[in-house]
Amino acid sequence: MTSKPAAAVAYLRTSSATNTGQDKDSHKRQLTAITNYAKRHGLIVHEPPFYDAAVSGSDLIQDRPGFSAMLSYLGEHPEIRTILVETASRFARDLIVQETGYRLLQARGIELIAVDSPNNFLDDTPTAVMVRQILGAVAQFDKAMTVAKLRGARDRKRSTHGKCEGRKSMAETQPEVVALARKLYRRNPATGQRRSMREIAEELTKAGHKNSRGNIYQITAIRRMVGAEAPRRMA
Repeated sequence: MTSKPAAAVAYLRTSSATNTGQDKDSHKRQLTAITNYAKRHGLIVHEPPFYDAAVSGSDLIQDRPGFSAMLSYLGEHPEIRTILVETASRFARDLIVQETGYRLLQARGIELIAVDSPNNFLDDTPTAVMVRQILGAVAQFDKAMTVAKLRGARDRKRSTHGKCEGRKSMAETQPEVVALARKLYRRNPATGQRRSMREIAEELTKAGHKNSRGNIYQITAIRRMVGAEAPRRMA
């Protein structure tokens, strides 16, 4: 059984409005080059091509109407993972735009091929490597700054409210229960003795306070309420 030919989409771009229109050959030339490459390599190009007319090669790809439409189309057709362009400069003339755009496509599992030089985006020229390293450093710096900002926000909130993350304590969710438990834990003025954790739990139950399951509070929960340490076991 023969497998179906791989599918692809074509992306065209012209920088100047003077190169667009029925009487201009830029659109036709780009599409012909892409179609010929697809035929030689057994690719089926979905029609029509995606086209950004009068769009600069230094514009970010996500700011281009045609390219954005193509990304949406690819998102709806996961079986298509290849974009064909006439040349690398048709994708982007600015090297940083080219590298960031290429990284974006890679992250989505999309292959970009310049039909005049299929290995163009895979070449590790010194300049391309430098740009990738700079982009990687910028991304790492941005992540570190985000972490630092979040940590600073947490520290400010903690200094103001005492706590800003994690599971809320019973003192926050059930302050009246904790207040009563601590009151019951106070020493008897006459005897100097305290109620046991079990006795406090029973008194809370009599007052209508039970745990989330409707049962008497466990000893460990009472200890947390009153701030008592668990007794040490004898060795």
